[in-house]
Amino acid sequence: MVTDIALPSGRTLFGGISHCAPRPGVHSQGGLFFTMKRISVYIDGANFFGGLRFINPKYSDTKFDFERYIKKLVDKNQLISVYYYNAPLKQHYNPKIYWKQNKFFNRLTKIDKFNVVLCRRQKRQNQDGGDYYTIKGDDIHLAIDMLKDAYENKYDTAILISGDGDFAPLVKYVKQKGKRVENYHFEGNISFDLLKECNFNVTIDKKAVNKFFYREDKKLTIKDIKVKKRK
Repeated sequence: MVTDIALPSGRTLFGGISHCAPRPGVHSQGGLFFTMKRISVYIDGANFFGGLRFINPKYSDTKFDFERYIKKLVDKNQLISVYYYNAPLKQHYNPKIYWKQNKFFNRLTKIDKFNVVLCRRQKRQNQDGGDYYTIKGDDIHLAIDMLKDAYENKYDTAILISGDGDFAPLVKYVKQKGKRVENYHFEGNISFDLLKECNFNVTIDKKAVNKFFYREDKKLTIKDIKVKKRK
């Protein structure tokens, strides 16, 4: 965390010692003052899913605890908002995964200050004539929101969770507004151009993913209790 000594905006005298009254948004920790930063988080859902699969093909974003992870990133700073961008799967393509994904989206919407932005999937054909779907408009929505929030001075630091190099120009413009941009990405799923533009870069590795594995809160019932028989 970045710390700085607060300049006195007003002074009070106590016991012959002059004390600096902290500015609004400035907090004391260990005898020093640190400035609380306003932070907004922007998550490229499809890129995040691809990063998880790069670590382990069996990993899924539905099993990642975004709430705890964001709290860890923000730390003692002020969380303004979180935006998560993705697109729902087609129900006829795989009904089971479709409903599992919908349950995941609903869970995210219940997190405080979490905004789920759902785009659409566009049908395409590969060289063999088979159908596949690509997400349309997620990167555009992310770029507009981050840039708009920067111009409206809603945050001091933007956390971009994506390794997509298409966001490099966006980061450049956001920094021109005097904002700091931190990037979190997966190994093997990052653009060098994006790394160069961001003020701070962190790789999300397997250890971090396992640490923030999502576990549903379930009430313990008598059926869950296994009684060991005495020998």
